[in-house]
Amino acid sequence: MASIPEDEIFMRMAIAEAAQGDLPFGAVIVGNKRSLRSGRNLAETTNDPTAHAEMVAIRRFVATRPASDFKGATLYSSGESCPMCMGAILWCGISRVVFGASIDQLSTKIEQIMLTDRMVAEAAPFAKIAIMGGVLAAESMALFSK
Repeated sequence: MASIPEDEIFMRMAIAEAAQGDLPFGAVIVGNKRSLRSGRNLAETTNDPTAHAEMVAIRRFVATRPASDFKGATLYSSGESCPMCMGAILWCGISRVVFGASIDQLSTKIEQIMLTDRMVAEAAPFAKIAIMGGVLAAESMALFSK
């Protein structure tokens, strides 16, 4: 799957969120070419190990919108999702995921469960999702040096 012109714009928003997180992970949910909700890793701040950027963005989204609005949405994440987050993305019915740094890249900086988004998606034959990786990956990885 090819990148589209908006991918870098929305990935920059996810990276800006990541720069403010407990760990440098940020996510933005986009529909109709506009940001609908965003999130950053808040696991330490909230004492909630599930408060990953994607989960925070999803929770913020459903706090104000029906879950059916996930259809056709794209989730941008500064780093490839963990299996928990990718599972939630699939259950939400989000149509597309775009990530920056890959699981392999992230594992050089922090511990990771070595399952890619694609591997999780392939284990969910009910889900139809497009996955694009590597968008502004160097910028995403640079956050781990700060």
